[in-house]
Amino acid sequence: MTRTLSLLMTFIIVSFSSGDFFSSSAHAQRIQTDHEVKVIATGLKFPWGMAFLPDGNMLVTERVGQLRIITPAGHVSEPIKGVPKVFAQKQGGLLDVALDPDFAKNNLIYLSYAEPEGSKAGTAVARAKLNGNNLKDLKVIFRQHPKTVGANHFGSRLVFAPDGNLFITLGDRGDHQEESQRLSNHLGKLIRIRPDGSIPKDNPYVNNPSAKPEIWSYGHRHIQGAAINPHTGELWIHEHGPRGGDEINVPKAGKNYGWPNASYGVHYSMAPIRDEHLEQGYEEPIYYWTPSIAPSGMTFYTGNQFPVWRNSVFVGALAGRHVARLAINGDKVMGEEQLLQNTLRFRDIKQGPDGALYLLTDENNGKLLKITTISLPE
Repeated sequence: MTRTLSLLMTFIIVSFSSGDFFSSSAHAQRIQTDHEVKVIATGLKFPWGMAFLPDGNMLVTERVGQLRIITPAGHVSEPIKGVPKVFAQKQGGLLDVALDPDFAKNNLIYLSYAEPEGSKAGTAVARAKLNGNNLKDLKVIFRQHPKTVGANHFGSRLVFAPDGNLFITLGDRGDHQEESQRLSNHLGKLIRIRPDGSIPKDNPYVNNPSAKPEIWSYGHRHIQGAAINPHTGELWIHEHGPRGGDEINVPKAGKNYGWPNASYGVHYSMAPIRDEHLEQGYEEPIYYWTPSIAPSGMTFYTGNQFPVWRNSVFVGALAGRHVARLAINGDKVMGEEQLLQNTLRFRDIKQGPDGALYLLTDENNGKLLKITTISLPE
């Protein structure tokens, strides 16, 4: 059964009104949103990504290498069989999950994960048919090149665009940040492929023999959030900065987003980084956080449960331990408020088919949470 969180038992306040929302004109506007947070499931091992099935159940990945089905009532299945072997160290493991746009006809799902190869690893994407509690006919459709040592900055969100192409977000693999500027590899890149792994003919580097043809954009650090803007059909992403400089970008074909030569943060060593983007020939982010909140997960809200939240983007925060709500107008972020402040590390966030918001927490005893409206007595 779902349970409502209590303040004394956990970290989250059940019923609350949103905090002050500050517009770009710096005038404070109070927005009242009466809602509650319910626990749907607990005991998950570092849950990372989720996708809603047509029957209302959810696929949820666990970074340790397990994929499960969770019902709306909170029943957690045994691990689904047939998941590929993963490199489950530090930030590596089983990561995101997405349904094929024609899932109702073909039952295909897509998994991103850190794929081991000896002492090295790299982000890979596989697709397979979901058949009950089993995966069938698994095929790897993308492999990051080259695989490297280290266990950080794998990315990796999976998002289908309206044209049917699949975006794969990657990271610079931590110790290889300079490779983000080189088109001869996949590190620090945003990837665009067809669902079968083939290359779209209109990718920006398909005719460049010195570049990887899967690349859509480059100069990224560690992209852990991505979603399609329902109003424009364009992809939005966010990526981790170092000490500050977490960015939101609307990535365009062939554009360079500057990492590691431009950032609104500083290196962990405290060495400065130039914050000029356009002056160096790079794209400016449309929004950034300094200090870092360590963003993860992203969803545009279009539901009916919270009309006041329409035209908002929700982002989970790991280091920030909150959920950020960004009010948008076109490609501009007009203001931000923080929900569930100082509570948990939020790894993923999705709008459900019921118009509620669903959250995954990043911990060994991970939780699936649901933000829904309060049923007030008449």
